[in-house]
Amino acid sequence: MKRRDFIQKTALTSSAVTLGGSLAYGANTNLDIKHTFNLKYAPHFGMFKNLAGDDLIDQINFMADQGFTAFEDNGMMGRDVATQTKIGEALAKRNMTMGVFVIDKGGNMANTLAAGKQEYIDIFLDGCKRAVEVAKRVNAKWMTVVPGGFERKLPIGIQDGNVIEALKRGAEILEPHGLVMVLEPLSDSPDLYLQNSDQTYMICKGVDSPSCKILFDIYHMQKTEGHLIHNMELTWDEIDYIQIGDNPGRKEPTTGEINYKNVFKYIHSKGFKGVLGMEHGNSKPDKEGEMAVINAYKSEDNFL
Repeated sequence: MKRRDFIQKTALTSSAVTLGGSLAYGANTNLDIKHTFNLKYAPHFGMFKNLAGDDLIDQINFMADQGFTAFEDNGMMGRDVATQTKIGEALAKRNMTMGVFVIDKGGNMANTLAAGKQEYIDIFLDGCKRAVEVAKRVNAKWMTVVPGGFERKLPIGIQDGNVIEALKRGAEILEPHGLVMVLEPLSDSPDLYLQNSDQTYMICKGVDSPSCKILFDIYHMQKTEGHLIHNMELTWDEIDYIQIGDNPGRKEPTTGEINYKNVFKYIHSKGFKGVLGMEHGNSKPDKEGEMAVINAYKSEDNFL
């Protein structure tokens, strides 16, 4: 499942749902006991819609009732102001941490910052400015940035310099507000400029701002480089956000090859207090699949 699929699916729901409806999961007595997790796992809209119903606020309440203490929404910038405000209020009421949303710059491959073109930089900076207002409504701190594709006509060092300079401009917008853009290396296409954790580390060092850090997506990094704990250790001082998905398939932990119990144990041992976004699909459909997601996290979080 690619990021654009998450964004399209979540953004399209904002105009179709009503907020504040009755909870749809009250009859599920096996879900009545709130679990205490060791880490801040963050589900997204739609992950529990069969158990919680279509209403967005009901879904947030369901997540909180299961013990999840964070939430993320890639498509938040595509929602109307009223919806953003109600989501922010619901998260505050349930004491949930808002995770990432994606800074709107036109798509993962579009407006590549590696090209150094002013028109692309302007689109990115406009997205940063608008993201500040969205962050205020939902009490967000982190925003995902994908710099775009390679500019194949330019030497890689020039591309690196162009990306660093553009991100410095973005950091200047975000830093006064205490906001952080987290750069996400992806495995979706060989044409994407940002693909590895060490490369992302270098870019963050070049930008040299508390508002530019790494989003370490475990699913993507397992695909592109493996050695997850080793590479997280090497880049740890620049990692500010983590996302989850097993490989192959990009579904919940326990469905693929990644030993998530060990990975979560390592992250906890580092004293990580941030968010771990559950940016994956469900391996099974309907309520059964949603229960499988909850049970998988209970199982893999049991590392102490």
